Amino acid sequence: MFVVRPSRLAVCLAAAYPWLAVAGPLDAAAAAVDRQPEVSDVVDVVAARQPYRSLSATGATKTETDLKDLPQAARVLTADMLGDAGVTRLADALDLGSGIARQSNFGGVWDSYAIRGFTGDPSYGSDFLVNGFSSSRGYNGQRDTANVSSIEILKGPAAALYGRGEPGGIINITTRKPLFQPSYMVEQSIGSHDTYRTAVDLTGPLGENVAYRLNGAYQKGDSFRDVVRNEHHLLSPSVIWRISDTTTLSYEIEQVLQHGALDRGVVAVNGVLGLIPASRFLGEPGDGRTTIKSTGHQVFLQHDFAPGWSLQSGLSYRSSRFTGFSSEASALQADGRTLRRQRRYRDFSGQDWSGRLEVLGRLSTGAVQHNVLVGVDGYRFVDDRLQLRRNPSAAAPYSIDIYEPVYGGAQPTNLARSIDTREQQWSTGAYVQDQVDLGAQWKALLGVRRDAYRQRITNALLAGRVNQQRIWATSPRAGLVYQPDKQLSLYVSAAKSFRPNSGISISNDAFPAESSRAYEAGVKFDTADGKLNSTLAMYSIRKQNVLTVNPADTNFSLAAGEVGSKGVELDVAGELARKLRLSFSYAYTDATILRDNVLAVGGRVANVPRHTANLLLVRQLSVAGRRASLGGGLNYVGERNGDVAISQSFSLPAYTTAKLVSSVDATRQLRFSLDIDNLFDKVYYASSYQQLWVAPGEPRRVTLKAQYRY
Repeated sequence: MFVVRPSRLAVCLAAAYPWLAVAGPLDAAAAAVDRQPEVSDVVDVVAARQPYRSLSATGATKTETDLKDLPQAARVLTADMLGDAGVTRLADALDLGSGIARQSNFGGVWDSYAIRGFTGDPSYGSDFLVNGFSSSRGYNGQRDTANVSSIEILKGPAAALYGRGEPGGIINITTRKPLFQPSYMVEQSIGSHDTYRTAVDLTGPLGENVAYRLNGAYQKGDSFRDVVRNEHHLLSPSVIWRISDTTTLSYEIEQVLQHGALDRGVVAVNGVLGLIPASRFLGEPGDGRTTIKSTGHQVFLQHDFAPGWSLQSGLSYRSSRFTGFSSEASALQADGRTLRRQRRYRDFSGQDWSGRLEVLGRLSTGAVQHNVLVGVDGYRFVDDRLQLRRNPSAAAPYSIDIYEPVYGGAQPTNLARSIDTREQQWSTGAYVQDQVDLGAQWKALLGVRRDAYRQRITNALLAGRVNQQRIWATSPRAGLVYQPDKQLSLYVSAAKSFRPNSGISISNDAFPAESSRAYEAGVKFDTADGKLNSTLAMYSIRKQNVLTVNPADTNFSLAAGEVGSKGVELDVAGELARKLRLSFSYAYTDATILRDNVLAVGGRVANVPRHTANLLLVRQLSVAGRRASLGGGLNYVGERNGDVAISQSFSLPAYTTAKLVSSVDATRQLRFSLDIDNLFDKVYYASSYQQLWVAPGEPRRVTLKAQYRY
């Protein structure tokens, strides 16, 4: 019998995956088995016994708090759920949650989504946290799930803990941590459009008190889009040191490299979609690839200094850069087939320093129990943007025929500066939170945060003109939970939040910060055996000073005024019956423009459907005595407004896609899986920025994967 030993695995991986060699000796590492519980991880231990079930969402309170005790809707996408769904990208994973809508992703450059109708700054992609630190400031590309342990979807404002943010909610990603039990995994997949992906997950001890983990992924392939190729790299090593029984120090790195065309999608000809195929690329192959490079570092120190009391601190630094040429649609001519294009060059970079210090403890005041969190944090972010562009004249147009495209023509070379700015942000905050056990049936959550924010923008196009502003914001939240029995929780909550707006207006002025108020009520129910949990939530949110595109010049934004969102959400996850796993979500989202000088009042927020639903059912089977699974899913997205700048100019049609997932264990160590996404090859449109920039959805995709563990 052939046995692969660690040293032999190192040689094999170094040959097949050479860039991993920089991470160090592979024969000292091992891969974690996702279907087994992680050491000292309550959430994963529970998930191993109760699939799709997580006890807590730590990002919601920064403490281990049962989901049923939270006065807010929260959904945890566990490792086994992500594995069953066969997802490798954050965007696909978030389809499993309610109230999340895909937004224009800047030509495929990064992840962009709205939660409860609020999307954040489209210049960076949507907000998300990694281990409680912001990882969306800057230019960080599309998020891979190779180093993801779980994804927390936290609904409602999080400003009382994290400061600036969207009132609809925030995503917190928990990365995989080092284990002291050695294990190894290598995974290879092939798929449609000549797509190849290799992933590794290696972990093990380096000594009695030190362990490390190495996660990596490399994917390369064509696309259903003509002449478009993509390449993604992820390398994420981490180490943990148990200094003593009461003190732990950990460090992790995340390196991302992404290559691909900036692809604005297809054109809705006079608002009509489908007149050209979804595969039609309207850019220019001669522009080459855009590149995103991002490197993040995180250090965490935790110390228990008294019974029930601990100190936790962290530091984070992330640098990122986005560069490349692109040819982007600017106007469709009167003949309905000649598309004028701009040629652009971007060199955007960001540097983000963050730190926090927190004390957690428990105390009693009579019969009332308090779980207290007190913390301070701060960050500094520097954003440099240089954009060159040329919009050719009518006498010498830079155009393409959308029905019979011909690539390779002369390209404009005398590009002129259209953006040349440096933005600096400084922020410090102090916060306190109290989770109060009022008795056997009542719980409360109280929190407040005070932020001091400073912004400085230097515009080189205006001889170095400087704009500055200071913002002070107070963000409170309060919630109450009533539990008449162990299975049922009723809750209400209210919160405020704020978000400074980045960039400058067309008149070179800084924007006022967004401010919002949110109210929520809901019901949570767990079955008696604890294997199935559900949340039904209702909410109402209003936000002011929202930025939208300035129709006078799409390189600039303006404050849209006021946006409101109200809706109902339902999430159900767990084991529906013996060996039958269920994930279900539904959302009704009514997100509309309430006040604006440009957009139509009452118009719907772009790319946010009123109705969405997602269903995943997976059955565990036995085939010839081997473990196997077979399942399927449906994803429904309703009709949406397709234009960010002009309300109701055209609509993206509703669509439903189906998927098939399956797996079988060939041996105890080797597993094969076959996934088919968009099973019936549905033509659909995932998101849009305007009629000229519509992102078509991917047609049928077949992926065959082999995974070897030991």
